[in-house]
Amino acid sequence: MTSTVPALGTRTAEGSALQAVLLDMDGTLVDTEGFWWDAEVAVFGSLGHALDEAWREVVVGGPMTRSAGFLIEATGADITLPELTVLLNDGFEERISSVLPLMPGAARLLAELAAHDVPTALVSASHRRIIDRVLTSLGPQYFALTVAGDEVERTKPYPDPYLLAAAGLGADPARCAVIEDTATGVAAAEAAGCHVVAVPSVAPIAPAYRRTVVPSLEHVNLPFLHGLMGY
Repeated sequence: MTSTVPALGTRTAEGSALQAVLLDMDGTLVDTEGFWWDAEVAVFGSLGHALDEAWREVVVGGPMTRSAGFLIEATGADITLPELTVLLNDGFEERISSVLPLMPGAARLLAELAAHDVPTALVSASHRRIIDRVLTSLGPQYFALTVAGDEVERTKPYPDPYLLAAAGLGADPARCAVIEDTATGVAAAEAAGCHVVAVPSVAPIAPAYRRTVVPSLEHVNLPFLHGLMGY
């Protein structure tokens, strides 16, 4: 299992302004956003409530407290946030009992970053128990550190997780490339001062200053990430 707080000064990519790559997990590296929604639908169905498909864009990419809290308020379900959190995590884990499908280009990108010794971190709003399960499919060897949503006081859309990851790698956030699939994650990365590559999974994301939008990770490689540092 990777350490969440490695020693500072992890070796950076020599000869490049790119110091580290920070990657989101659900919907970015693994095709799991649908699993989360299916778990939410099933749990609320067991409570006697149907979820509106339009709510999917509201909860995608958000921390458990925000997403679950929204659904409780929207449905009026008689359940507490801690109780719902356990049920949702349990429901999600049931759906990832086998090997998870990776997003197109994810395996190749992680291998390329590792081959060139680019410091890489996994930064997710998911809880530690979920990250550790998913890492068995992703490969823990690809990440110098991982940051879970229940290990920071303020998770995405706040910048804290990305600031923590950059500090852990000994990198300047302004010299980090972040890869995200949701507006919530993009907001967190941009608030931290990072360059962002958005690969939208559920809802569209518009290009912006220091934000590049691509249709899939198949369009992302190391030269592409180096190029981001030039603007």
